[in-house]
Amino acid sequence: MDWGKYGYVIASKHRQMIVLSLYKGPRTPKQIADETKLYLSHVSQAIKKLIERKIVNCLTPNLRRGKIFTLSDEGKEIAENLEKMGLSS
Repeated sequence: MDWGKYGYVIASKHRQMIVLSLYKGPRTPKQIADETKLYLSHVSQAIKKLIERKIVNCLTPNLRRGKIFTLSDEGKEIAENLEKMGLSS
């Protein structure tokens, strides 16, 4: 696992919540926002940064609206460690 990426995720409660939400399965930003009670704009910005760091992947890049996101393999490792460390709440 890339510990730099792990550190990036745990440095933000929003990023932790988004990664853990996506660990349950593919979701749209709206679904993540509804589940985590975060503002949609915050979710969208965080997803953009997580994609840049290759923690999150977009399954539907050609759609303008209703994009579906999932965790990369590294993102799944990070989520597993978040759960092990008890950061899932």
